[in-house]
Amino acid sequence: MQLRYIFPWFDPSSLKWSADARVLRWLTLLWLSIGLVVLCTASYVTAAADNADGFYYLKRQFIWAWIGMVLFNLIIHTPIRFIIGMAHWFLISCLGLILLTHVPGLGATVNGATRWLVLGPISLQPSELIKPFLVLQGARIFSQWDRLPWPVRWRWLGTFAVVLGAILTQPNLSTASLCGMLLWLIALAAGLPLKQLGGTAFAGFMLAVLSVSRNEYQWLRITSFLNPWADSQGDGYQLVQSLLAIGSGGVTGTGFGQSQQKMFYLPFQYTDFIFSVFAEEFGLIGGILLLTLLAIYALMGLRVAIKANRDVHQLIAIGVIILLIGQSILNIAVATGSMPTTGLPMPMMSYGGNSILASLVAAGLLIRVARESSDRNVIDPLRQSGKQFGQPTRRRSLSGKR
Repeated sequence: MQLRYIFPWFDPSSLKWSADARVLRWLTLLWLSIGLVVLCTASYVTAAADNADGFYYLKRQFIWAWIGMVLFNLIIHTPIRFIIGMAHWFLISCLGLILLTHVPGLGATVNGATRWLVLGPISLQPSELIKPFLVLQGARIFSQWDRLPWPVRWRWLGTFAVVLGAILTQPNLSTASLCGMLLWLIALAAGLPLKQLGGTAFAGFMLAVLSVSRNEYQWLRITSFLNPWADSQGDGYQLVQSLLAIGSGGVTGTGFGQSQQKMFYLPFQYTDFIFSVFAEEFGLIGGILLLTLLAIYALMGLRVAIKANRDVHQLIAIGVIILLIGQSILNIAVATGSMPTTGLPMPMMSYGGNSILASLVAAGLLIRVARESSDRNVIDPLRQSGKQFGQPTRRRSLSGKR
């Protein structure tokens, strides 16, 4: 048995990869390691109080990270054409799991939302797991949009709409919005007509308005973030405590493990608002360094997209960057009061096995694209045929012009 399957953090074969793939792998491992360290300090007090074990959440997260790293390595060593060929099956399977959350007795309700399936000791959140497969299938469809007949286009547009609708009715406006923007931006990068994109954007906006009008808590989230101090003990409580945590960090931070807001003041301090604890303990300098890491990761991802030798590979790289970096920026924006409170986790950092799995699978896809774009020893000998679905031989620019 190869070492990388027992100890997935170690992969001797990476020495033979291209520089882009190696750098992205190390950046992913660094990001994940930072996340585990921050989760340890953010969750320790709550874990000790609720479970008599301060490392309870860290242990569970580490197990999920181990499983995620195994999948990460498996994807990196699997030809992307095989992964793309199975993308629609994974997407449909995750959609089926999302629909099962609406079945009474199967879906678990937490904080008024039914987003989980509980299978013994394991809780699945299908709306998280489906994200990397939306990237794959979106890239597969939009990369050859101009060659697909309209019945196929409508079938997949309908499938994407059902996915977004099923997530929205859980209710989960934040994840549905993220998935919708993810698909829309992939389509934009593929060069789809602006008329079609504009119509889709308007329909998505109206759907979001309908959701907000039917769910009072969503409307309160939007209005409370404008002036959280007006109701600091009510709807604005989360944001007020988050801002207090970030402000308390100052320039250099209070020090590792020294956060005061995590002492049962800041809600969801190890999930949605983990950045607030990070900023309090590591300060402005730590926040800048984290943002620098995200910026470097994004630039490396764009470099991979530019160097990709197939349209579908290019769109996969763009989609992964939108998913990982875009979701990170949204999470930080919520914590800093720059946008309404959402339930989006911080990739690689927030507690949650489903989020860790989805993030590592997405990162694995990006590195695989980097390998196939640069490494001679992994180039698919069938690429020249141009006959495989989703594998065009001609390359298209980011604007869609040939």
